[in-house]
Amino acid sequence: MIKWGSLFGVRLRFHPLFSIVILLSVLAGYFIETATLFVIVLVHEWGHVVAAKNFGWRVKEVQLLPFGGVAVVEEMASVPVWQEIIVTVSGPLQNGMMIVAAFALQSAGFISGEWGAYFIQANVFVALFNLLPILPLDGGKLMQSLLSLWLPYQRVIALSCVVSLVFSGLMIAASVLHMLYGGLQMNLLMIGLFLFYSNWYAYKGLSYHFMRFLIHRENSLNRLMNSGTLARPIVVHGKRKVTDIVRLFMREKYHLVYVMDERGTIRVVLPEQPLLQTYFNESKRGSAISELFM
Repeated sequence: MIKWGSLFGVRLRFHPLFSIVILLSVLAGYFIETATLFVIVLVHEWGHVVAAKNFGWRVKEVQLLPFGGVAVVEEMASVPVWQEIIVTVSGPLQNGMMIVAAFALQSAGFISGEWGAYFIQANVFVALFNLLPILPLDGGKLMQSLLSLWLPYQRVIALSCVVSLVFSGLMIAASVLHMLYGGLQMNLLMIGLFLFYSNWYAYKGLSYHFMRFLIHRENSLNRLMNSGTLARPIVVHGKRKVTDIVRLFMREKYHLVYVMDERGTIRVVLPEQPLLQTYFNESKRGSAISELFM
């Protein structure tokens, strides 16, 4: 990343590929269009930043990438899902507000019809493209947040990466097909390749992502207990490994683990905390739960 500056205390960074796309657009004679798109992307990302800061999140920086931008925050699956959804949709919401403003200014004659039409089309494109179910686009984040309401978080991050890889692969295929039938869509190909590589890298690092979730789990548990919540039971056989049980933890649920013996009798009921402490001990996480707690 290339550091560019800061805006209201939030650091801005260019990805080298983003700089290349901007340069090529300017050389091709699309300076006004490129500058307009750049402002639209900044306003879109600033919607995420403002919403995140209103919830007290720690915003590290805004990264400008080949497909747009990403607001990088410290919080990672440790905040309520509803907050995450609001922060995610705040970006496309800015595009909707800019479209309404453009229609109003165009009707009042303050901007030309041609430029207004381009401004509206660019906002529609940025909003819809960002809603594709591909990480780290808004649609991918929204998909991940909603899945975490019904599935264990380890499965959520794995499924999100797989879906993102499939859709970014389809984007690459679409650009290649366009080349066969009319010309190469270089921007689409670059974006597809970048997203595919990013998600392949994320898929390889799933264990690191899951470990970060577990490290921040204590904060989430405190939040759930302070607000009051129904416990979600997990029933397992005593032979199950600690690793297997921890992978069943859901993001917005507090779990009680019921451990049964060979006869189907419940031998012990465990809260999450001792299981997490055991998981963080690398020498014990592969042990059967019966060896440690029964």
